Amino acid sequence: MKAWLRQHRFALADALARLRRAPGSFSFNVLVVAIALALPFAGLTVLENILPVSGQIAVEPEISVFMAVDTPRARATALVPDIRRVLQNNSNNGRIEFIPRENALEALKGKTGMSAALTTLGSNPLPDSYVLKLAGFENAADAAQVDAIAAQLKALPGVEYVQVDSAWVKRLAALSRVLRLAFLLLAVTLGLVVVAVVFNTIRLQAMTQQEEIEVSRWVGATDAFIYRPFYYSGILLGLCAGAIALAAVAVMLQPLNGAIAEFAGLYGSTFQLAPLGVGASLLLLAVSGTLGLAGALLSVQRYLARLH
Repeated sequence: MKAWLRQHRFALADALARLRRAPGSFSFNVLVVAIALALPFAGLTVLENILPVSGQIAVEPEISVFMAVDTPRARATALVPDIRRVLQNNSNNGRIEFIPRENALEALKGKTGMSAALTTLGSNPLPDSYVLKLAGFENAADAAQVDAIAAQLKALPGVEYVQVDSAWVKRLAALSRVLRLAFLLLAVTLGLVVVAVVFNTIRLQAMTQQEEIEVSRWVGATDAFIYRPFYYSGILLGLCAGAIALAAVAVMLQPLNGAIAEFAGLYGSTFQLAPLGVGASLLLLAVSGTLGLAGALLSVQRYLARLH
């Protein structure tokens, strides 16, 4: 165990020494990788702040149940127990409001300003109806149950048409899925960019140290001993770039939050984008270090193996 630790300490020290010999090149590569990492890091920060808020929006979908026009008033009002049973079967205790056709016509006249035109119709063309304000939906995902409730209401006797007012809820859920997919594609694409940059950086290091590598092999150094410093170089490049990317995103949040605060204030909100927590930041540093290691592994296996 001591020998293993000693070998890794030596490899890390060797990698640091190589970086000190070419600080300009290393700094430039770190900057390139940091720019590539900053985009997915910023996207993740925005998603981490927005998705919980959108998921916690209190929603109260409405269902309008329209009776057939020729349904007697007594039969229409007697439908309340059946509607209540449908809601209870779906674990919902929503409010049920009966709207007589006369009230509906008066409301239509008041809203449209077509009182005279509607009066010329003679008879009331509107049916009796119910408006159900569903409760128990704590987020947009739960509101998907509203379609099942609407289908059961449509099957009740005397019901002509059921209208569901939850399209915006579905749009919100669809937008969340699109954002997640877009972030995933962006992260994968820029992750490949990071691997490519590290791959090229380690390859150039190996080319400049080709003679040193050959001499090491002549004196009996194993491949693991030779390759290990390059692995650490890739990890260090990834970690430094990840740290810079996280710091850049945190700095950019300051002016962005100023604009967001002004916009949110128009809606009586105090919403602000918060930096990623310690756990998420450490995870992203681990990911960036792993990407650096992946680029170094590919470079070492592809280039240094040719020197055998």
